[in-house]
Amino acid sequence: MSTTQYTAGRAQSGGVQIFYRKFGTPGKTPVIIVHGLSFFSYDWTEVAALIGKDREVVAIDMRGFGESSWSPERDYKLDHMSADVIAVLDALGWQKAVLMGHSFGGRVALAAAGWKPERAAGLICVDFAPDLAPAGRRHVAERIGNQPDVFASIDEAMTYHHDDLNDPARRVRWQAFLKQTDNGYVLKRDLHFRDNFKRALETGKSAPVPEFLWPMLTDIQIPTLVIRASESDMFAADTLEKVRSLNPRTTAIELAGSHDLAGDNPEELAAAVNDFLAAAGL
Repeated sequence: MSTTQYTAGRAQSGGVQIFYRKFGTPGKTPVIIVHGLSFFSYDWTEVAALIGKDREVVAIDMRGFGESSWSPERDYKLDHMSADVIAVLDALGWQKAVLMGHSFGGRVALAAAGWKPERAAGLICVDFAPDLAPAGRRHVAERIGNQPDVFASIDEAMTYHHDDLNDPARRVRWQAFLKQTDNGYVLKRDLHFRDNFKRALETGKSAPVPEFLWPMLTDIQIPTLVIRASESDMFAADTLEKVRSLNPRTTAIELAGSHDLAGDNPEELAAAVNDFLAAAGL
């Protein structure tokens, strides 16, 4: 992934700056990609490059992640995170784009499409639907909620996240997602997210998924693709059937891989997205 060519930029959105990586050249309808809570734009470079062969594709770091700035007020409400997506479109001069989001990024993309339909040419949700499978939700809460403030080394961070210490590409990835300080290595993710999950673990009460998301997905009129990962612990198989039944206009498919589809199966994921975009005339 480190050899993939892109240009970097930043867009102002309220009190934060949103970092993005831009791939491809102007052509067909552009695509903007929003990562999930355990990821950042770097994880989408391979998929973005494969989608960007006949269009521009931008992968952003959400506020509080990667190279984007953290909110001084710890303001990570969905309305502001979706507004960040629109701010990037404005900065790029894109009147419309296909909004593509993975996991929590799918929630952000869906909300942006629902609240600003005039800016969304299409919607792609990667291993995201409004219903979250309990096992996966618990797994994410434990991994993020128990995260230490600082890791002593890159090896310690990789071990904590059950990653392969002997995989050079994964080590490069973690080098990009960690910031070295005098005290050790800090994850480039605002501890706000850790603290929220920590509180949920302590109280046994998770933040409810917004009730308006299913009506948004049900009523959406633009071309929409919902992809489930076959080994996902976040997106139950019967939820894919629920998507199909509530909105027959939506293309709902399954691809081989875990929740991290961009890492597990980037070529098939990009091919499915390209096929969908071609069929939709985007």
